[in-house]
Amino acid sequence: MWWHDKRTHRSGFSAHRGAGQRGAAPAPAALAHGRVLAHGRIIRAAAALVIAALAGGCFQPLYGEQSPTGGPVLRDQLSAVDVLQIAAPKGTDEARIAVEIRNALLYDFTGGGYPAPPTHRLKIAMATTRASIIVDVNTSRPDVENYGINVTYTLTEIGTGKIVVTGTTFARVSYDIPGQEQRYARVRGLRDAELRAAKVVADNIRSRLSSYFIAGT
Repeated sequence: MWWHDKRTHRSGFSAHRGAGQRGAAPAPAALAHGRVLAHGRIIRAAAALVIAALAGGCFQPLYGEQSPTGGPVLRDQLSAVDVLQIAAPKGTDEARIAVEIRNALLYDFTGGGYPAPPTHRLKIAMATTRASIIVDVNTSRPDVENYGINVTYTLTEIGTGKIVVTGTTFARVSYDIPGQEQRYARVRGLRDAELRAAKVVADNIRSRLSSYFIAGT
């Protein structure tokens, strides 16, 4: 009958809606999987923080006031390095560059302050190079040159006379030559290249000695 069909239709609709609502609810397995994923993310984040904290103890500011390990401060150890005069022929460009390298190291070691009583002695030997990189095919004159500094150095412990660090480093800096008629510009470019190369060499030596004083190797 028509009223029986109507009730049947409504009942079927209600059952369908109930089934839809029951299907939308998350299953217990899905909830458990979500909790496992969230727990895993928390563990990974905590592990990353622990690793970062441990790694942070390996770094020490160059001019820091305190050492993370309670040992001597790196600044004090570097300021106790006696940088010997770098041998170079007097009145030459190499002599001027030798002074630049030594002055840069003294400033890096002391921060512009007074040096501490020396515990180590740094000896440096250097040589310079110049090479043409780009040559004008029409005039056979260089357009770009490369200036280089090669350095060997040793760090000796004064108390024992033992060489504790031996190393080599270098710097290569290119500069433009605007033309043979602009002699002042060429000289100025070479001078800037010399200063930049000297700073690179000094920074390399400072980094190596800092590594020795911190890690002992």
